[in-house]
Amino acid sequence: MREQPNIKKNFAYSFAYQLLTVVLPLITAPYIARTLGPDPIGVFQKTYAAAYYFYLFTLLGLKNYGNRTIARVREDPAARSRAFCELYALQLGVSVIVAALYVGFCFRFTKEYRVIYLLQGFYVLSGMLETDWFCYGMEQFKLPMLRCTAMRLGVLAAVFVFVHEPKDLGVYTAILSVGTLLSELMLWPYILKEIKPVRPTWKGIVQHIKPNLMLFWPVVAVSLYNLMDKLLLGCFGTNEEVAFYANAEKINNIAVTLILALDAVVMPRMSNIFAKNDTEQAKKLMDTVMLFAMFLSGALAFGLAGIAEGFAPWFYGAAFVRCGFYMLLLSPTVLIKGWASALRTQYIIPTGKDRIFLISLSAGAGVNLILDLLLIPSLAGVGAIIGTIAAEATVAILQFVLCRKDVPLGSYLKDGAAFVLIGAIMFAAVKTVGLLPLHPAAMFVLQVITGVLVYIPLACVYMLKIAKKPMLINEALSILKVKHRFGMGKDA
Repeated sequence: MREQPNIKKNFAYSFAYQLLTVVLPLITAPYIARTLGPDPIGVFQKTYAAAYYFYLFTLLGLKNYGNRTIARVREDPAARSRAFCELYALQLGVSVIVAALYVGFCFRFTKEYRVIYLLQGFYVLSGMLETDWFCYGMEQFKLPMLRCTAMRLGVLAAVFVFVHEPKDLGVYTAILSVGTLLSELMLWPYILKEIKPVRPTWKGIVQHIKPNLMLFWPVVAVSLYNLMDKLLLGCFGTNEEVAFYANAEKINNIAVTLILALDAVVMPRMSNIFAKNDTEQAKKLMDTVMLFAMFLSGALAFGLAGIAEGFAPWFYGAAFVRCGFYMLLLSPTVLIKGWASALRTQYIIPTGKDRIFLISLSAGAGVNLILDLLLIPSLAGVGAIIGTIAAEATVAILQFVLCRKDVPLGSYLKDGAAFVLIGAIMFAAVKTVGLLPLHPAAMFVLQVITGVLVYIPLACVYMLKIAKKPMLINEALSILKVKHRFGMGKDA
């Protein structure tokens, strides 16, 4: 029998993978911001947004459905091979059709920046080869992390070597899109080792279409308020405004990505646990992960808000001052996404409650699209941010309300409110430090240190003395090889 993967090691790999995904591009971000400038960056962002919509269709709902399906059968080699071949046959067939449609789109509907749109096509093609969903279902996070590291380092070097002025936008686009395509090839040796090729039947493929599409619509819905705002900003505003908004969002997404690192590890494990009907283990793991998500999202949301207005012009350059204001306004999304994502990946998707997922994401997409159309023409980036926050709040509220009979909603709200209060105290301290006359780099370091010194002690006091939930602290002590453990409270 296959040994159960170590969830702590997988979290470390997932954390590193997610961190590399967002941090390594940020190493080039100040250079690209100053080398290309706001207008070319805006062009890149809106062409990427268009290509991303086609890319989504190559995978349908496989990131969640494929992950869940493989997790349920990973201990049965024959069932695992059959499931993979059926799912990948569906993915391959759809990818070929989507790639052809994208080429048609480029020649029929794009004239200005057509070359950039065509270069983004390599990113669309990468969906044909993507198999992360299989690795995650197998709870193998090391390989994606190593692949990401190799690809990102290669892209990093290529950007510095080949991109030197605004007219190099095409080169920059090619480096990123081709790099993504090549990186997908790196996982295939592992895939071929873990599965025995099986000729899929039409019946076998068809059985996956409906549940796959059920989890695909939420993916499209999420993309509406992650990418539609950039497309609409490009239509109603300027390329510069797209760049300001996209770069602010990029920083905020670092925080969200760190929270999602644990969610990515937990979802296949929870799918496997629920498949075995081990409700006690599921509840224990869910409570721990939800507490972690609330703890981390509170720290990151208020921390980003505190440093935003001084950080953006220092990091991106004086031309991007507006990014700081947008980072501040976007910071609540870190908190909302952290909570909703934890519930979604621990309970809603693993238990197959796709209807809740579908309803909540559809409502969020509708709210975002309506507000974007109403507000972006007059408020530009601020209108997009209002739409995004309203959409994320709608999704989170609906998911928690619809799951209220199955999860301890009251306990989660209590913990969440406590971390929000602690975060607000940290925010005040960080903003106060920001008034000091220091160099921006020194200011950033001092603000981060201040935030850590304020937030962590207060959070520990809450978890130990008030909530009586020391599991996160005990896990930290375990990682640090400290033998002492705190006892659980009566209600924990």
